[in-house]
Amino acid sequence: MIQVIASNERHHENHGWLDTRWHFSFADYYDPENEQWGALRVFNDDVIQPGQGFGMHPHRDMEIITYVLSGSLEHRDTLGHRGLIGPGEVQVMSAGRGIRHSEYNASPSDPLHLLQLWIFPRHTGLEPRWEQRVFPAEDHRGRLLPVVSDGSVAGTLAIDQDAGIYIARLGPGQRVTHGSRPERKAYIFLISGEAIVAGKRLVAGDQARIASESEIALEGVNEAELILLDLPA
Repeated sequence: MIQVIASNERHHENHGWLDTRWHFSFADYYDPENEQWGALRVFNDDVIQPGQGFGMHPHRDMEIITYVLSGSLEHRDTLGHRGLIGPGEVQVMSAGRGIRHSEYNASPSDPLHLLQLWIFPRHTGLEPRWEQRVFPAEDHRGRLLPVVSDGSVAGTLAIDQDAGIYIARLGPGQRVTHGSRPERKAYIFLISGEAIVAGKRLVAGDQARIASESEIALEGVNEAELILLDLPA
């Protein structure tokens, strides 16, 4: 089963300082038939203007993954962490029993473009933690590169969930295959370019929700970048 949702079908809000597209119910957007996909609760595609951002706010019992596409994100939290996250960098924040943090565009002149994902954890009340890592573009050119896992995959950032997150850059005609257990769900977002996903043509901003497929074929039509999530149902 594969469901393709076009870019212009996403919920869109423009607040001036924030231009955002929400893939699931979030904040004041509510759709009871679009609350999650497996363990994936939030997938937001945000463009934040220079010097703007989200002030200190709380989270609890959620695995929050941020992937910066362009620009620079400044993160601060109540654990004392402070860091800049640049293009190609992934951050994981396990909110656990509770954490407060802020997120701002660190540039005085350039917009910040990021993807933020929230995944339900397996356990509640854990110790909160935070880490980040750079994944250079050449490392995921022509392949699916794992960047987040449950900690069992070397070189990945760890979350408290049996989930995998992969990124890929595919040139024209480049083909990769993702294998998964039939009872799993997959979620694919085309960041840029155009690609064939499980026989369906996707363009930038499109998403594919896939269930009960043991193998998913991905092929670049032109230069394409995508993110793939392998999720428990």
